[in-house]
Amino acid sequence: MTAIPAQTSPATRVLLLAGPSGSGKSSLAARTGLPVLRLDDFYKDGDDPTLPLVEGSDDIDWDSPRSWDADAAVAAIVELCRTGRTSVPVYSISISARTGHEAFSVDRTPLFVAEGIFAADIVVRCQELGVLADAICLRGRPTTTFRRRLARDLREGRKSVPFLLRRGWRLMRAERGIVSRQAGLGAHPCGREEALGRVAAAAAGRHRPARPPAGAVLAPRTAESDV
Repeated sequence: MTAIPAQTSPATRVLLLAGPSGSGKSSLAARTGLPVLRLDDFYKDGDDPTLPLVEGSDDIDWDSPRSWDADAAVAAIVELCRTGRTSVPVYSISISARTGHEAFSVDRTPLFVAEGIFAADIVVRCQELGVLADAICLRGRPTTTFRRRLARDLREGRKSVPFLLRRGWRLMRAERGIVSRQAGLGAHPCGREEALGRVAAAAAGRHRPARPPAGAVLAPRTAESDV
């Protein structure tokens, strides 16, 4: 894949909305009224040999950035910022596979939201490419997140019930560390109301995030590409 050169003034910028699974990212993104790119659609297929496993288990670790195609996500974001349109995968979480592709457009909107649990992992790359407006990590109470996540996953039939319970318990115990890690990658941790305020500021062009601290861990890049 050809490297994507930096561009100083794209027509559109992206607001990266991160946070633990079940923290309310999708509902908050919908409330903004902005176009929303679902970063979950860039998961790898379930038969990909590079998928990581949960330590001490045969379960695939869908909460590891290595289960996700960061290169494709960044390329799509950059294309949206520069041209207003791109082609994105359609991913079924219940079968762990891409089922097709669809056109996605932001028209002439100066800001769009890209939301997903791995959004913080591409903060540095989006900033280096000149397309980042802001990066937010939505946070709340781990017990509330656990209940919201489990209810959603059961309702949508995302995975088997035993898998969802194991994952939910593991994530609840790890939630504070997840938020800390995402903050370290450059996503500002905050609640819903502050997040909406930052979205409004970004839409008005009044906010630009500080560069993440030195030593921040980047999302893994493939050997074949550097986007």
